[in-house]
Amino acid sequence: MKMLALELSSARGSIALVDGDKIEFERDWPNDRKNSGPFFEYLAEVQKQFGNSDTIITGLGPGSYAGTRIAISAAIGLQIASQSRLVGYPSICAIECDAPEYCVIGDARRNSYFYARVCDRNLAEPPTLMSEPELREKVAKIDKKMPIFATEKLPQFDQAELRYPAAKMLAQLVTNAERNFARPPLEPMYLREPHITIPKK
Repeated sequence: MKMLALELSSARGSIALVDGDKIEFERDWPNDRKNSGPFFEYLAEVQKQFGNSDTIITGLGPGSYAGTRIAISAAIGLQIASQSRLVGYPSICAIECDAPEYCVIGDARRNSYFYARVCDRNLAEPPTLMSEPELREKVAKIDKKMPIFATEKLPQFDQAELRYPAAKMLAQLVTNAERNFARPPLEPMYLREPHITIPKK
């Protein structure tokens, strides 16, 4: 069975197609949030080479809201055209590493950060918003052997190693039917309620 994975939540975008246990197609690139050209070029390439997939999985973040929305929209379009199965999964559960358990921290903007813990590629602790002092206190209590990752540079937290989610990890995860995949309608993982600017009258 062919599994196509799309991941655009971080500064490294990736696409992968896995057939059974074999990675048939894999591309990654610097993900400029203002230019989605490479994503659609590689998407066209994988479609031309391998046709429709049995399952499409897309990363849901947290991370770049715009990138995640683009990946979800593309996945929905492909699903409508192919009638493939469509699912989503937290991008931070697909960070490329060998650790069975790790923590992820990130900048949630507006002077806040998030903390999450992943165990066996499942969210053991979902992303929680914290202030910088609260996150510092949380990180200080983590076992020194526990890897701490961030998908963007956080100079104020030098314990965090820069690592990115990978589409090939998502494609491999989707073979496990026991995982709690999100079903359509898919949407990015929101860390807080969307902020809407109301125009002045």
